[in-house]
Amino acid sequence: MYYAFLSIILLTLTTCSQIRPELPSSSNLLQLNYEGFTVWLDCEKRGAVKFQYNAQHDTGNEARAKNFKFDPNVPKECQQTSTKGYGHGYDRGHQVPANHLDYSPVAIKQSNYMTNILPQTSQMNRGAWLLTEEIIECYRDIDELLVIGGVIWGNNPDDDYFVQSHGVKTPDAFWKVVVRGTGQDERAIAWIVPNSTDATKKNLDRYLVSVDEIERITSELIPVADYAKHDRPSQSWMIPSGCNKG
Repeated sequence: MYYAFLSIILLTLTTCSQIRPELPSSSNLLQLNYEGFTVWLDCEKRGAVKFQYNAQHDTGNEARAKNFKFDPNVPKECQQTSTKGYGHGYDRGHQVPANHLDYSPVAIKQSNYMTNILPQTSQMNRGAWLLTEEIIECYRDIDELLVIGGVIWGNNPDDDYFVQSHGVKTPDAFWKVVVRGTGQDERAIAWIVPNSTDATKKNLDRYLVSVDEIERITSELIPVADYAKHDRPSQSWMIPSGCNKG
């Protein structure tokens, strides 16, 4: 089922060796170290290609920022050209969610910079992608989590509605790895979620992959113990009973 899905999001690629996203040139990649999270920004694409943060025990309740803004410290030519909503059924989708940064008003504000935002279908943003965030929200109260994710841009021009309005293409999919525990107790879970209307909560388990599969597709080296890289669980981590997802 996974390989059928992968062939859809990368339809133009015909062999396994070709299954990889378009990688940014190092000269156009900016590492943005925000409070509590890091985003790697591709200036040419005006969008994030990778993000990383540690999700720690929930001790805050800062309200989510209402307004989306440009990062005043990033060159204009590296950012999207508008902060307005995308339209066409797409949300301003967070790479790193505000709710996991609710211990800091500064981090909450920075999460709404457009450097942390990309077009995501509302079904995906409020569905499968949201469920990965809820899983992290619950399990960060059990273990400190390392969260790494990023973008698979793909080569589908049919949904690039926002090049003129925002200067950014629409990614075909997003990936995420969550690591918990240490030593022999280290565990990891990984997803590649298509940026489509089918990516609802009930379909999240369809997008489970192994960590080494993400490494092969993205050329990223994920800091996970080798023994934990090869497993693909049959289902996502269950939401613990009584978890406060707010």
